[in-house]
Amino acid sequence: MTGALPTVALGKRKAKHIQLACVNCNWSIPLRDLDPSMKGCPVCGENIIEARYNLGDIDPAEWRAAFAKRSKGLWRYREMLPIYDAANIVTLEEGGTPLIKSEQLAAHLGLNHLYLKDERQGPTRSFKDRQATVAISAMKELGIKEVVVASTGNVAIAYAAYAARAGIKLWAFFPSLAPNEKMREAAVYGAQVIKTTGNYDQTKVLAAQFAAQKGLFLDRGLKSFAAMEGMKTMAYEIAEQLGQILEDGERWRSPDWFLQGVSGGLGPVGVGKGFAEMLTFGFVDKMPALGLIQSTGCAPMVHAWNDHQRIATPVEHPETVIATLATGNPGRAYEMLYDYSMAYGGYFEDATDEEAFNAIRILASLDGMSVEPATGVTIAGLIKMVQRGVIQPDDIVVVNISGHTLPVETQILGQHWQHVVELEAREQTAVVPEGPLTAAMDKMQDGQKAGRKVVVLEDNSDAARLIRRILEARGNYEVKIANDGEAGLALIREEMPDLVITDLMMPRMDGFTVIDTLKNDPTLSHIPIVVITAKELTVREKERLSGQIDMLLQKGTFIDAEFVDTLINQLG
Repeated sequence: MTGALPTVALGKRKAKHIQLACVNCNWSIPLRDLDPSMKGCPVCGENIIEARYNLGDIDPAEWRAAFAKRSKGLWRYREMLPIYDAANIVTLEEGGTPLIKSEQLAAHLGLNHLYLKDERQGPTRSFKDRQATVAISAMKELGIKEVVVASTGNVAIAYAAYAARAGIKLWAFFPSLAPNEKMREAAVYGAQVIKTTGNYDQTKVLAAQFAAQKGLFLDRGLKSFAAMEGMKTMAYEIAEQLGQILEDGERWRSPDWFLQGVSGGLGPVGVGKGFAEMLTFGFVDKMPALGLIQSTGCAPMVHAWNDHQRIATPVEHPETVIATLATGNPGRAYEMLYDYSMAYGGYFEDATDEEAFNAIRILASLDGMSVEPATGVTIAGLIKMVQRGVIQPDDIVVVNISGHTLPVETQILGQHWQHVVELEAREQTAVVPEGPLTAAMDKMQDGQKAGRKVVVLEDNSDAARLIRRILEARGNYEVKIANDGEAGLALIREEMPDLVITDLMMPRMDGFTVIDTLKNDPTLSHIPIVVITAKELTVREKERLSGQIDMLLQKGTFIDAEFVDTLINQLG
């Protein structure tokens, strides 16, 4: 991702020096000599220029130790950001977002180390605040007074907020599918908002033409060195936070996987650069694999990856309502991500709009985090990667979550998401509105089903408790749990339940053996069996289960009304 990086200097030692270098031919120029109108490498024509730092002769460990004395926020890593004069830093106290360990979603997926990097905590509620603070600060230092940007939403909002603080005028171009709520928010910050009738790629062309005609600075996303530098700070934070969680602060730690929904690809390219720098410093000992998720209706990277191609064929007409992921032509970003994935590991996956909206609801109802559709695509991709066995139960996984559901809540919940209760004039009893899950559970409370017994075989105790909570919260069910197959079989014989819910991969005796034993015992063969597994079954495994079980459910899809209805039918 970057060339060799020198060691780091602090304090009054040798002043830091920043070069801008071509990622293709290594041509470079001092940042102080940059002409803001430069559009790429003058030698080879490469569009992507990155910042490289000469920070002196101090041991990196001394720099790392200095962080403990600094307040949280991305400017704590200021030695590795492209600003000379701290007076030019334009900040709203961004960065330093929490790394939250998932409990319920992790249990639901059978993952032991799932962490959510909560970028919703930024000033404008998205990880684009990182890009904005560094880019706008660099513009201020370069003396730029007016800037043009094309955006599907979050970039324009973040740039508008920071440009307002810096006294820089912003022209924000939006494609036709951009949510009106996002355009209004950018306008509130004082941006000049221009809505086009084209898609995002067409909008970028129009913005470039406008900037050229007016002689204004055009922020070009990935091709803007400052934007990439802002994004890499997420990698620094993740490594430092995982080190505190997993290593008691003794050292920093890379995850096994970093997952993000991608459109243009700037975020993960920047994150990869950050981990590459830390690997050079000796802060971490490996690079994480990247999980890159796109909307099915606009997935040029996924198609190219599946076809083993380094260059993506553009999608001419994106077919997704998730405008923030509707970049049909990822250009050089995909090439860089492809190279990264081939070198360090990676996987490209897609998810439909429907899967994304369902994932938003699942994450909100399980871990209490309401996110935007682009993050919903990421969560849906995570679920698929677990089901396919790409991500293993003990892998350390970090997911970038961002934004808020507000503009799309009707698509997530539907039109009939609340119950209206008519009260008599004197009646004062309140009725709590209930969503689809709890409404479905009400069906289980009739007298015929009361007192039914369920045995759950699941070696992940959190997942087992989650299933029990769903059943016991809405009906008079006696739910017993066993954490391995051998104990589960003994419990089934003792309790003679009305339903068995079992995982397949368990210690001592696996689920396949439990099922075979039940079906071969005349006293137990009548008991309905529901299998819940994160494993993507082989043809032979499916044949082995055929005729033996009543329902197969994948972890990652069962916490919804369909799951509840399935259990109702089996218990009925």
